[in-house]
Order: sequence, then C-alpha cells, then structure tokens
Amino acid sequence: MNLDWISSLKWPAAIPQPSFLWPQFLWLLLLLPLLVLLYAWVLRRRKKLAVRYASLSIVQQALGKGAGWRRHVPPLLLLLALAALIVASARPVAVVALPSNQQTIILAMDVSASMRATDVEPNRLVAAQEAAKAFLRELPRDIKVGIVAFAGSAQVAQGPTLNREDLISAIDRFQLQRATATGNAIVISLATLFPKAGIELQQLSLDRVRSGVGRSLDQIPPKQDEFVPVPPGSYTTGAVIMLTDGQRTTGVDPLDAAKMAADRGVKVYTVGIGTVDGEIIGFEGWSMRVRLDEETLKTIAQKTAAEYFYAGTAHDLKKVYQSLSSRLTLEKKETEVSALFALAGAALTLLAGGLSLWWFGRLL
Repeated sequence: MNLDWISSLKWPAAIPQPSFLWPQFLWLLLLLPLLVLLYAWVLRRRKKLAVRYASLSIVQQALGKGAGWRRHVPPLLLLLALAALIVASARPVAVVALPSNQQTIILAMDVSASMRATDVEPNRLVAAQEAAKAFLRELPRDIKVGIVAFAGSAQVAQGPTLNREDLISAIDRFQLQRATATGNAIVISLATLFPKAGIELQQLSLDRVRSGVGRSLDQIPPKQDEFVPVPPGSYTTGAVIMLTDGQRTTGVDPLDAAKMAADRGVKVYTVGIGTVDGEIIGFEGWSMRVRLDEETLKTIAQKTAAEYFYAGTAHDLKKVYQSLSSRLTLEKKETEVSALFALAGAALTLLAGGLSLWWFGRLL
C-alpha cells in the first residue's frame, strides 16, 4: 500500500508535518466511518423492534435510561479511543524538546585589554563576568563547567567541575592582558574536554608539517596513528562557548582550530561583544583600535554546527547566555510518540466505560 500521498499534502507552516514509521497501518482509519454507519444501523433497528412491545415502559427500558445525547457519548469516546490506538500502531514520530545529555561545557572568555572598554556598561569585562555568573546559576547542577581565559595566550582558569563557587571565584580572578588568541582558546578548550586525547597547540603546526607545507620530504616527521573525524556537532556530551570582543592578533588560526573542533564533533558557540565597526579606546595613557571580527566568529560557529550571537549591551549579553542555557539543557529530537496516543486511547476507553456505568448502569 502506497501512502506517498500523505507526504504530498500541503500542511500549514505553523503545524509540523506528521511522520510515521509504519504508515501502512493508517489505512485502518477507514474502518471508523464503517463503525459509525454500523452504530446508526443498530440504533434504527432497535427503534423498529421497539414497536413490537405493548408496554411503553418496556420500550423506554430497551432504549436505555436518560435517552438523549448522553447515550451517544460513550460510543463516541470509544470511537476516538480506537482512532488513537490505530494512530499509535502507525508509530508516529514528532520533534520534541527533551533534556540534553550535555555533561561538560567550557566557557572560553576573552580577557584581552580591550575588554576594559566601557561601551558595554560598566565595561565589557564586568558585563561578561556577570553574564557568565548568571549563566552558571541557571544551568542544572549536574552539568560540569570549565573556564578557559585567553588573551595573548590561553590557559585553564578552572577545570571542569560541578562546584559553582569555584567557577565564580575563577571568573572573579580574571586579569587583563594584551593581544587576542581566539584559536588558542578553542584548542585549549578541546584539550580540556578531551584530557586523554593529547591535544596540544603544537598539533596544528605539526599537521601543517606532515602535509608537506614548506618542508622537504626528509624533514617530515613520521605519521602517527591517524585520527578519524566525526560529523560536525555529533559530540553531544560537551560544548564550547567562546566570548570575545576583538580580532585574533596572535596564536594559531581560529579557523584551523574550528576545524579541529568540527572533526571531533564539538560545537563551538561564539559570542561577540562590543563594536562591530571598530573603535579607538584609551586608558592609562595609551590607546588602541578594537574591532569585532564577526565574519570569523560566524564561520567558527558554522563549521562546528553551532550558532553565533552578538551582544551590544550588558542586557543583550545576559539574554544571549540565557538562550544558550536553554539550548544546552534542552534539545529538539525526533522521538516516537506512540505511547502518548496509546495512553490517550486507554484513557478514552476507561472514560467511555465509566460514563456508561454511571449513566446507564452497564458497560456500553
């Protein structure tokens, strides 16, 4: 039996198109109109037989107590129950929001000198710290969080832990430094997620050497066990959130680092804060031009099957972290919902029997 016509129907945009693992069972729904006709025929036959009785009381007893609309309710509920059970037998599938199996999140936070700028009140660093703390408060307590701070280099400020107080203390200890190494931040975050994988900053340089770029054949080191990449975004037990306000000025190429994350299936959510067009900021007798490299941040997110967010104010930044919290703790999955329809069918059957006993003293 071919049910391709179901998928060809034009469904309203706001209503998700139904999907069934065993759609052939939906043909059983055609039996429901036949049951309605059979019910109508039985009622008409009962009325014809009723004229044979001499006593009106006997006729009323045959038709049931409380004749009227109530006598049709139990059969209607039973019909709906049967429809729900048929749909359940077709094994319907729906996209629903379920708790994520996320176990570890790495917050990679920019602590370069430009984070002292006050275009985001009271300044970029304080706004980022407060938003990160609010993010920690909203996360479920069973999710580990690690913190990587980066400027001219990147280092683990706090290893993955469930202790929120330790994480907040690490955030409060941030010290501003010069330069911005966004690529280093991603690599160190990956090394923190996979402590036994031997991920190091030198690995990207070695990969370039092994590819033969700029070296003769006798200079290429022997190839180690080859790493087998996985689809981007397929690693569901960990993720990286990287916040920065500037461009990469040192360290490894962030796009090479993003490829390393994508090959391991790790999503790198990027958050941009501050000015996009470029701005000259000054403090303590010196000045510098800072500009948010949105194009690179968007590319990093796209390569790793994640998302990019821009925050122009402290309020925007908190909203971004709130959005990330919901994304990382709830994820939409295609899930079979047959049990829900089966439960509805059972409940309707019980309701039909209960009403029939209550109103007429018998089961249907």
